[in-house]
Amino acid sequence: MNLSEKDKVFLERLKKLCDERQLEIEIKDVGVKYMVLRQNYGDKVELRFSMTRQGVRWRFHRLFNEIYVSSYETIYWVESSFGTGLRGMALEIVKERVEMRRKVNKVAFFGTPRREYGDSEYKTRGQRL
Repeated sequence: MNLSEKDKVFLERLKKLCDERQLEIEIKDVGVKYMVLRQNYGDKVELRFSMTRQGVRWRFHRLFNEIYVSSYETIYWVESSFGTGLRGMALEIVKERVEMRRKVNKVAFFGTPRREYGDSEYKTRGQRL
């Protein structure tokens, strides 16, 4: 599963807060282990993330406990069958893909040209004459 732009922004902000020691990631064990955010993440965190605390919890859980852990689970199963010999090839492909995405993001994106709704061509609300 690919990360969205919102996921990337979330991770960057989370990294800054962890570096500032305002948040930390811990493992919790209630029969099944999973990662949680710890420390006081009230109004200040809501402002930094521009979402509610519940939104922060949801995105964190989705990224870390679903996507991140599932990725390692997949790697574990593949490497259990084929060994670690494919890891180098996979990392080479990943590095290439990341670099291609960086190049694409640097190029200015020009969207599809849109028609302007002028009096001569369109009526109000885009209806044709």
